[in-house]
Amino acid sequence: MKISTSKTELQSALQKLSKATPTRSTLPILTSVLFDAQEDGTVLRTTDLEIAIVVSLPASLEEAGSCAVPIQPLIEITNALPETRITISIDGSNRIKMSTEVGEYDLSGKPAEEFPALPDIDNRKAAGIKGSILSEIIQTNLFAVSQDELKPALTGVLFRFGDNMLTAVSTDGHRLVKYVRSDYESKEFQGDVVIPKKFLNMISNILPADEIIQVWMGDSHMTLSIGSDTYFTRIIDERFPDYESVLPKENDKAVSVKKDNLLSGVKRVSIFSNRSTHQIALDISEGKIVLTTEDPERASKAKEELEAELEGDGVIIGYNANYLKDVLSHIDSEELRIELKSSISAGLFYPGKQEKNSDLTMLLMPIRLGD
Repeated sequence: MKISTSKTELQSALQKLSKATPTRSTLPILTSVLFDAQEDGTVLRTTDLEIAIVVSLPASLEEAGSCAVPIQPLIEITNALPETRITISIDGSNRIKMSTEVGEYDLSGKPAEEFPALPDIDNRKAAGIKGSILSEIIQTNLFAVSQDELKPALTGVLFRFGDNMLTAVSTDGHRLVKYVRSDYESKEFQGDVVIPKKFLNMISNILPADEIIQVWMGDSHMTLSIGSDTYFTRIIDERFPDYESVLPKENDKAVSVKKDNLLSGVKRVSIFSNRSTHQIALDISEGKIVLTTEDPERASKAKEELEAELEGDGVIIGYNANYLKDVLSHIDSEELRIELKSSISAGLFYPGKQEKNSDLTMLLMPIRLGD
């Protein structure tokens, strides 16, 4: 194999590919990037067996071939080079030579046959999502994804592809996010898919806002096409819990408050909360919310009062302040509406006004207040 490319093009490709390269692996081949140079183009590929990335590399081809190249030294030398033309030659023994205007660098590769194959994907099951919508779904849902590996279904986000609706749900048992988009049109695929948090986190910063992201569903994998690059992820093959049964239908109290005022108050008061429980109390009554906390261990306490509008009877409810801050921080609205029933039932949090074509619901479980 022999190709020639620019330092900038190779550096850009390696930055993308490094996201699917494990730092430690029982399979040494996974710390390599597969070069596959053919007449129809040069593609580079990495995988950690959960995620795979395929990137097209603009390059001049002198001799077709393929080889697995150690990615870390390749990244380090490419980053250290000035802007220059790089020629990569690989012989039959998988010896790699990088030739540039400033020097030559040799390293040893491995046969392409040892590199894991791409997963089989059913290309008939396609859907398209606008980049800005997918990005918003990810940013809204990720904080509520569970880290409990004993509950695999909760370690990802449920995507429910409907005919003219896309629903995304995440929960860790304490918090739940349900985000619905009504400006979505399915193509061939309708159904539920649980996508790992790691993959969503990885693509969240590279989604082009104005482009339609093409999505293909297989039995065990999902594929995204972003520009000329392709991203594969293993789907979590576990049934997601029935989230609709968790959402309370009979919350008869509603409080409206300025979101930023409540969030700022919670941040200040929670400084004085117990370091293990992070317990904070909301005493909600007509015209106000009183935030209080107390930590006998540190002989500290705090209290703040906020203006609010209440529909129904007053209630005193306790929350983990960290969970409450997470929920409030991920509702992008000036006004906030909270629907409650009692001090021991789940509270529902909504934007004061829903954005066009979207419907956001967040649930937060209370904690029992000490005497």
